[in-house]
Amino acid sequence: MQENAPSRRPTGPLRRGWTTGACATAAAKAAFQALFTGAFPDPVTIRLPRGETPSFPLARSEFGEGWAKASIIKDAGDDPDVTHGAEIAATVRRLPAGSGIRFKAGAGVGTVTLAGLPVPPGEPAINPAPRRMIGEALAEVAAAFGGAADAEVEIAVPGGEKIALRTWNPRLGIVGGISILGTTGIVVPFSCAAWIHSIHSGIDVARAAGLDHVAGSTGNVSEDAVRRRYGLRDIALLDMGDFAGGLLKYIRDHPVPKLTIAGGFGKLTKLAQGALDLHSSRSEVDRDFLAGLARQTGAADALLKPILSANTAAEALGHAERNGMPLAALVAERARATAKDVLAGAPVAVNVFIVDREGNPLAETGHG
Repeated sequence: MQENAPSRRPTGPLRRGWTTGACATAAAKAAFQALFTGAFPDPVTIRLPRGETPSFPLARSEFGEGWAKASIIKDAGDDPDVTHGAEIAATVRRLPAGSGIRFKAGAGVGTVTLAGLPVPPGEPAINPAPRRMIGEALAEVAAAFGGAADAEVEIAVPGGEKIALRTWNPRLGIVGGISILGTTGIVVPFSCAAWIHSIHSGIDVARAAGLDHVAGSTGNVSEDAVRRRYGLRDIALLDMGDFAGGLLKYIRDHPVPKLTIAGGFGKLTKLAQGALDLHSSRSEVDRDFLAGLARQTGAADALLKPILSANTAAEALGHAERNGMPLAALVAERARATAKDVLAGAPVAVNVFIVDREGNPLAETGHG
């Protein structure tokens, strides 16, 4: 599953790009047409699920007896996608009549080993939508040139094994490379759809493995802390990032008995305030909110002034701790209340685990 890499969002209109599935479809169509005509269409035009008809220039093309190969360089537009610039290659080989289309993972494309993903274990990590797109493209070529779409389609991504280390694939049990993804064929810049898709896939894999406890963490420090705290397996650890809402809404409809939300004080203060997107550009810590919680501890107004004037959530927490105010515990309880509201009665027992920047526990609620 691809993951958006950290990047500063550019200013001005953002350029859309193409998914690995769209690029694989274009490469496969060009190669299959070369089997019929001896020539590669360049550029090659495909039809996307919503009717768009983009054209792709070929990066490479070659063919031999009964096979042809073409490749496309993926352009993710202005999205910080880790597969931007990757070469997506398709080698197409003729099969006996009636064989249909068979998919194969070439170098740099992963193979599924765990249940719970859209394709079963043992299959190439080529998702259903790209498979449909490739099948329709090959059927179009076969109809145009009087043949049948009986072919083996091998998708490869040179260097895909290294790219996959920057995605969720190793944790999801996808070995050997990246996945070929995309439901629409189009990458919308900064939509974060790939990240949220990976969260959903992580939940699906955990459920298929029969796990009764998963944890969503805002970053590496909190993930390491929650792993130590509960002894959870890697497939139980969900890199939630800023997308608390994406995690909670999906697990509401696809329950796991126990859920832990783990993160730093600042991020989880936003969740306590009711924010479901914890990114700094889309939500911020409210000092008045923190002062209101501190007031619940009986703090005098004079002690609240430094919280109200604090530059950061960490500074506010430090002042509260020096004055004996259990602010982290109050934030954890309010964050848990937000999570329970989103879960809306789903059979999921949720707790919140707040850690400092070194991963030391600051506060933890119960699962009850």
